[in-house]
Amino acid sequence: MKIALIQSDLYWEDAPKNKKNFESVINQIDSSTNLIVLPEMFSTGFTMNASEVAETMQGETVLWMKSMAKQKNCALTGSLIIIENGNYYNRMLFVFPSGEMQYYDKRHLFSLAGENQFYTSGTQKVIVDYMDWKICLQICYDLRFPVFARNVENYDLLLYVANWPKVRTNAWDSLLKARAIENLSYVVGVNRIGLDANNYEHIGHSQVVDFLGNYILQPQETADVFVVELDKNVMLETRKKLDFLSDKDVFEIKI
Repeated sequence: MKIALIQSDLYWEDAPKNKKNFESVINQIDSSTNLIVLPEMFSTGFTMNASEVAETMQGETVLWMKSMAKQKNCALTGSLIIIENGNYYNRMLFVFPSGEMQYYDKRHLFSLAGENQFYTSGTQKVIVDYMDWKICLQICYDLRFPVFARNVENYDLLLYVANWPKVRTNAWDSLLKARAIENLSYVVGVNRIGLDANNYEHIGHSQVVDFLGNYILQPQETADVFVVELDKNVMLETRKKLDFLSDKDVFEIKI
């Protein structure tokens, strides 16, 4: 699978500007790409002002994602703020080339920033089937909770989108590698760069780690598109040789 990671600064609470920026970048991505990944809350930045910037599932940003996926004939994913039944969600959409969608609502809300006071937590772990790959969708703070990400579904790719600040970059780097090693899975992490309205600096460190914890893409700190190709067969062969997942614990998560 050929994946394009877009690492970018974000315009604070300005969806039209963010979409214009990402559209110009996406239009330059090679047509052979299978999946394009945007950061967490790519249309607004990580804001707690949900009531002012939230959109519906029929809103302009969702329609834009569908349009871009169809235009590029590839899948497109990233999270945005959605209002549904009076609740606000940090929702990661996975839009297929056909325009069909699946979505994941962020399970672990970042209480340190008060995210849990403004958003509703998701209740379901979501695995997307795309191009014969099983892709597990996760958002930012979820990275700190290995039980929720545990590979009990035999997924092939663990995907994190984030607004992870510079001050905790070491944790981001370390935990992405840990999730890859413990789950014998490829891990892709896409983070933003730049200073947000709360004066938190972000330096990206978007990266790709293989199933043994080796870098396929080293952590990056510039605004750019980074393209990688992942080989599922190599991963499956390694799992046969190192069958660690068969010894995993059996457990139940209570929401």
